[in-house]
Amino acid sequence: MQTKAILDHSDVARILTAARRVALENKWAVTIAVVDDGGHPLALERLDGCAPIGAYIATEKARTSALGRRESKGYEDMINGGRTAFLSAPLLQGTLEGGVPILVDGHVVGAVGVSGVKSDQDAQCARAGAQAVTA
Repeated sequence: MQTKAILDHSDVARILTAARRVALENKWAVTIAVVDDGGHPLALERLDGCAPIGAYIATEKARTSALGRRESKGYEDMINGGRTAFLSAPLLQGTLEGGVPILVDGHVVGAVGVSGVKSDQDAQCARAGAQAVTA
């Protein structure tokens, strides 16, 4: 039988803190979502001023990243590169930059999704969150 690492409450708290720190330092109103390796929500934090839709988009970015085992930007690039048929892929609705997988010992244990500002800024916050438990 194999064992695997999982995100616990303290890990999720560190992820949110790190992503929030980047957002607040830059005065970005974002939503931060953390999911487990199956894309199931573990935490959601919508900062003051972020539009309500950010909660949905951040969660979908995180879910897409966890299930796909890669940054959600890879899907955005694929679609923008002409593979538009990928838009019909089931369960992957967050195919925009801003979802980042959380890797532990080479295995995806979850993902962080951020929404609310420019997509590269969303990704910057998400990477900070993911690195909080992998660094």
